[in-house]
Parts: sequence; structure tokens; C-alpha cells
Amino acid sequence: MTSYCGAPPHPYDWFERWNFDPVLLVVLAVAAAAAVRLHHSRFALASVGILAVTFVSPLCALSVALFSVRAVHHVLLVAIAAPLVALAVPSRGSRHLGIAFVASAATLWVWHLPAFYDRALGDSTIYWVMQLTLLGSAIWFWRELFAAPPVPSSMFSILAMAQMGMLGALLTFARTPLYGSHAASTLPWGLEQVADQQLAGLVMWVPGVIPYALATALIARRVWVRAAGTA
Repeated sequence: MTSYCGAPPHPYDWFERWNFDPVLLVVLAVAAAAAVRLHHSRFALASVGILAVTFVSPLCALSVALFSVRAVHHVLLVAIAAPLVALAVPSRGSRHLGIAFVASAATLWVWHLPAFYDRALGDSTIYWVMQLTLLGSAIWFWRELFAAPPVPSSMFSILAMAQMGMLGALLTFARTPLYGSHAASTLPWGLEQVADQQLAGLVMWVPGVIPYALATALIARRVWVRAAGTA
């Protein structure tokens, strides 16, 4: 079986590799139509835009060739699109923040195990199971985080940042290729597989933790504003 996003592109044709899967386009159109009806429509529309970039643009095909682009793809899902959805459809309360954190972190780590990752890239059904579980568990976590009191929300945002950074560090310092799916796909791009893998780790280790750091800073700012207001 081939990847949902097709065969790995080459440097001379990647910009032509748009994904116009009619089912995907209908789903995104329905999501956009639903987004404009929400009170926080700008967040919802932004999340649909991010999903369009990840699945419709040539980024989809590039992620088949380069694991580093796949890392960008996953960061966009769990750290950009997911919190935007959580802001668009906020939770009324947080009762399962710890469980949501464990679920989202475990989902991210499991899908980066070589056996699961390679299977997902070779089977379209498993590929969508990977994408939907990554996005769904991340949305759950961010909704719980935004609705939680300041102390637990700041604690779990730091934990989320730490686990993303830890996964990135493990990939960065790995000395051997881990993923069979990218055994030859990186070479046309002038990258050895290990170098591409290390670049993916850096993506998750540095820019991948920024949304969690911003969330932590915003939580701290909210606490400070409340404290200043009661002083």
C-alpha cells in the first residue's frame, strides 16, 4: 500500500503535489461552514485553515518524503490546530485534565514508535486513525487545560512542553535511522536519513514547545492580573 499523501515527491515536483481528495475537501468545507456559526469563529476558521495546510497543500506529500516535514505536520495538528479548536469550542469546566494529558502524550509517543509510524504511512486507514487520534486527544487536552484553575493548568502546560521537548531530544540524539518509511525518501533532498530525523527532533524540541510555553505565560499573566486587581 502507498501513503495517503502519495509517493514521496522530488525537489523538482513537490510544489505540484496538492491533495484534492474530494472527501477531504467536503469535510473541510463542512467544518468551515460550521466554524462561521460559532461565537469564536475566528479561532475555528483558523483551525480549519491549518488543517487545509497540513492535508491539502504540498506539505502532505512532503511529509511522505521527509520525516522533518512530518514533524512540522504533527506540531501543526497538536500544538496549533488543536488549541485553536479548544478556544473556538471552550469547555465549561475541567475535571479530567490529568487523564487528558496522559492520553494526548501517550498518543503522540505511540505514533512515533517506528512500527506504528511505518504502518500508518503505508496504510491510508491507519494513517487517518493516526491523524484523528492525534488531533482528537490534543483537542481534549487543550480544552481541559484552558478551563482548569491556574495552578493545575500551568503545571500541565509545563509537563506538555517537557514531553514534547523530550520526544524531540530523543529523535535529535538518535544515531541510527528509526523509520523504514524514510529509508530512501530523503536522499533526493540531499539529506541522510539520520540528518532528517535529527532535524525532525529539533522541530519538535524548539518550535514545537513554543505554543505550550505561550500557554504557560498567558496563564501566569492571568494570575498576575487577578492578583493586581485584588490588591
